[in-house]
Amino acid sequence: MTSPVLQVAHLTKRFGEFTAVDDISFAIKPGEILGLLGPNGAGKTTTIQMLLGLVTPTSGSIQMFGLDLAAHREEILQQVNFSSTYISMPYALTVEENLSVVARLYGLTDVPRRIDDIVKKLEMEEFRHKITRKLSSGQMTRLTLAKAFLTQPKILFLDEPTASLDPDIAHKVRALLQDERRTSGLSMLYTSHNMREMEEMSDRIIFLQRGRIVAEGTAAEIVARFGQADLEDVFLKLARES
Repeated sequence: MTSPVLQVAHLTKRFGEFTAVDDISFAIKPGEILGLLGPNGAGKTTTIQMLLGLVTPTSGSIQMFGLDLAAHREEILQQVNFSSTYISMPYALTVEENLSVVARLYGLTDVPRRIDDIVKKLEMEEFRHKITRKLSSGQMTRLTLAKAFLTQPKILFLDEPTASLDPDIAHKVRALLQDERRTSGLSMLYTSHNMREMEEMSDRIIFLQRGRIVAEGTAAEIVARFGQADLEDVFLKLARES
């Protein structure tokens, strides 16, 4: 049996009296896309922050590539990357300069070729020399995606990766993600409030409510379990209950 690239066991995070993440366990297999769903405040962001080593868990364990994150943080994070609509890059640098800095921080070789490749894949040629503070929200999203792809990670955490993109570019980004999964075995943790996108992209989905996993399975299995018409109806049902 193939070992998971990510294994989370009994992960909990408390902030004073508030429990943001409450004893959750899940795994991601090589080449798998795991969807992470839940209303605002359900614990998705805190979970991702713990997986990136930005927030220390109150209890529980995180293993990636068979290694404990707490003990092997630098080694693990060299093989991980993250993209979100809600993060930014240094505003005074151009797009290309930002990508060059990321490449050097990760100790990458053949940097110009790598940058050319990802700029072409994400159709960023027309703004690759633009100052980052002058980018539109959609262009900034593509820059953060380019940063994530540039390092050729083994696992990618994606938080609303297409939220600011027009439908055409969003479709191309999803196709690129699926292609990377097929060709390189890239594993992903994927969050979105676009239920159609979650159904299209996710092999399995875990649904968080008040910090706990309340449903897990394929989109079809979750819809059937709750007796709803589609995943959006499940989301609305659970969000209103919370």
